[in-house]
Amino acid sequence: MRKLLWAGLLSLLFTASIADAEDLSLHVRGDHPDSYTVVRGDTLWDISERFLNDPWVWPMLWKVNPQIRNPNLIYPGDTIHFSYVDGEPQLSLERGYGNGGAGGSGNSGEPRIREEPLASAIPAIRLDAIEGFLSNHRLVDPDEYAAAPYVLAGESSRIILGAGDRFYAKGNIVENAVYGVYRRGTVYRDPDTDEVLGHEATEIGSSRVVAIDGDIGTLFVSSSHEEVRRGDRLLPTEERRLQSVFFPSSPRTEIKGRIIAVDDGVSQVSQWDVVVVNVGTGKGIEVGNVLGVYRKGEVVRDPATGNSIELPSDRAGLMMVFRTFERMSYGLILRTEQPLSVMDEVRNP
Repeated sequence: MRKLLWAGLLSLLFTASIADAEDLSLHVRGDHPDSYTVVRGDTLWDISERFLNDPWVWPMLWKVNPQIRNPNLIYPGDTIHFSYVDGEPQLSLERGYGNGGAGGSGNSGEPRIREEPLASAIPAIRLDAIEGFLSNHRLVDPDEYAAAPYVLAGESSRIILGAGDRFYAKGNIVENAVYGVYRRGTVYRDPDTDEVLGHEATEIGSSRVVAIDGDIGTLFVSSSHEEVRRGDRLLPTEERRLQSVFFPSSPRTEIKGRIIAVDDGVSQVSQWDVVVVNVGTGKGIEVGNVLGVYRKGEVVRDPATGNSIELPSDRAGLMMVFRTFERMSYGLILRTEQPLSVMDEVRNP
């Protein structure tokens, strides 16, 4: 796995359904430590679970020292403290020496400041599980995919191409543009309406336009992860920042959807699996939102009436959304309490 070089933090505005200190206290673990010093390999989710039964409540308890720069970035060596202030549970940050901002001191006893790369901050979740989905996968509207330019052939009619090769493509190609080369994967449909929600497109490589003649463009393969083939589509390079730190949060709106697919096309879902859910930004989903995964209740026979009755759904796991689209999202399964599978429900935790 190549080293992650992403930097940046998305600070989510968080509106909790829990408003008072008594409710917040109910989410505090009875065996929580008074403090915890962060070590390499930790994730924000791991640390939250040390203090809280429900880690997505973290933003409501998070109190920071205003003298600390970038308090939402947590580094190895920093210490998280738990306390009660006026009866309200709070989590606060004490910087370890060398992690930027006030709060660390050397042998002289004077506060010191040292620059620390943002990429060394601990992630919220296991980035190795989602790396490819942050950078190499896209969910594309069916009309957008159908209208995208496509690879015709390489020079000398070659049909398999790699980095350094030239090829021809047909479509609405922009002069001097840079395009990602994508191959269509799964076509996702809504399980309730059968509506096509989008096409998963996997990046094969990148290319740049060197010449245009009508609707035929000549392009150069700048890089490739796999062989570029006839029929692969050209999509504009996305202008977005890849974030490596997410703040766990509860959705702002009522969410109800389903897991419609899991990575590798299997039907069973395990911890650290990447899943696709049929809710996205159009329904109010935001990056960092935590959703409960609910197994559909069993159908049993009523002994009194003889009718079939479906039992209530049981929460069987938790997932965090790490990438959003209009009608779908990618999420990572963080916890499993029962076996999970495709078609299980996702709702507010």
